[in-house]
Amino acid sequence: MRKKYPIQLEVKIEKLAAEGKAITHVGEKICFVPFAAPGDVVDLQITKKRKQFLEAKVIKYHKLGEIRREPRCEHFGVCGGCKWQHLPYEIQLAHKQQTTVDHLQRIGHLELPEIMPILRSESEYLYRNKLEYTFSNRRWRTVEEMISKDISTSSMSAEPVEASPNNNALGFHIPGMFDKVLDINVCYLQDEPSNTIRLFVKKYAVKNNLSFYDVKSHEGFLRNLIIRNTTVGDLMVIVVFAHSDEALINPMLSAIQQEFPEITSLMYVVNEKLNDTIFDLDVRLFHGESFITEEMPAYQIEQLPLKFRIGPKSFYQTNSVQASNLYRIGADFANFQGNEIVYDLYTGAGTIAQYVAKSVKKVVGIEYVESAIEDAKVNAKINNIDNCDFFAGDMVHVLNDDFVKTHGKPDVIITDPPRAGMHEKVVKQILNINPEKILYISCNSATQARDLALMKEFYTITKVQAVDMFPQTHHVENVVLLERK
Repeated sequence: MRKKYPIQLEVKIEKLAAEGKAITHVGEKICFVPFAAPGDVVDLQITKKRKQFLEAKVIKYHKLGEIRREPRCEHFGVCGGCKWQHLPYEIQLAHKQQTTVDHLQRIGHLELPEIMPILRSESEYLYRNKLEYTFSNRRWRTVEEMISKDISTSSMSAEPVEASPNNNALGFHIPGMFDKVLDINVCYLQDEPSNTIRLFVKKYAVKNNLSFYDVKSHEGFLRNLIIRNTTVGDLMVIVVFAHSDEALINPMLSAIQQEFPEITSLMYVVNEKLNDTIFDLDVRLFHGESFITEEMPAYQIEQLPLKFRIGPKSFYQTNSVQASNLYRIGADFANFQGNEIVYDLYTGAGTIAQYVAKSVKKVVGIEYVESAIEDAKVNAKINNIDNCDFFAGDMVHVLNDDFVKTHGKPDVIITDPPRAGMHEKVVKQILNINPEKILYISCNSATQARDLALMKEFYTITKVQAVDMFPQTHHVENVVLLERK
């Protein structure tokens, strides 16, 4: 049985902290609290005790802080996807800006130029172009449901209930609970018809007695629903089934197609594995095209917009509008003169490479995922770009001396690695290559600071600007330009 710690009464929340949490002090220890705001006076239930810190959840609000606002989403406080809906957007931006600076200074011990203001997102909501929902027969009950059943609670969170025929959910995983899914009514992250499609799919499944997946027993028919859209109106829907049964699959997909003729790509996957990833599985086309197309304004205003085909497994920045702003800032920082050789590390589907291609002599893109490189090559042809070469492989092994001799020494290296940052060997090879400029784009300024610390002996940071790609969350992109000393 899980140990219960004492309740802390009328504790004042002090300030915002990392990962979307707020902090206060319980005794002499720092205590991290989700969904709280500075100035809140609350009762806390301690959930974890560590040597250096505590974690807790709010079980009662006595007073709300002055900066707090009413969250837009009915699922706030349970879903965990938008942890900052209770904070004004200006407060979110200020904290993200300060977090990036703190990471660079405290982790990297870096000398920084004057920091440029964070670039706000044009939309606070409905900015995502991709959402993935999970089917589950282990629905997470809300507080309201529990109260209606005379279950005493004063928490803003909710409690699980065991699987039952009436306990189906189509929504998001509860944070820290792999087997519990919150049934979503309306999500404000993706524009319509995203919510309407999800609700229709669930209604159809319930009406036709299709079983929702049980992640513990690995039984059930329906596993995941993925919805992707673009700014030009393309719409992709992927349904993931746990096993192949055409007598059930075809009628369901036909119903979706009939109800939503605007779907331009309707696909499905049969996933019999224990994990949810579909990257190693076949994606089958039921109706329409096997891809959707996104457009991005070109860096040079007089040029036609770039077009990118996005397949079911393709990576594309989840905030399409802000992605072009992010790339524009990077290109502005690099200040290309037209004669540069550029290496684009972790190029993905080659979006950054193609964005800067017509401003430079040549771009070489490197990416671990082979399917992404194939996407990059296709997109380069669509955009009539002939000065980009793309290569698939592990960055540690691909980016070696022979590769540089073959493809030319880069004047500029652009690197946009995953959240974990770059392997130390990759950083050392970049230093060995010794380009004039390094443009480091990161979705994790903490690992970015760690990597930059390895370069500070040889490079000077000349420009820094954060870009908010993910309003209502603590996540932020950060762009740093380094110039050779």
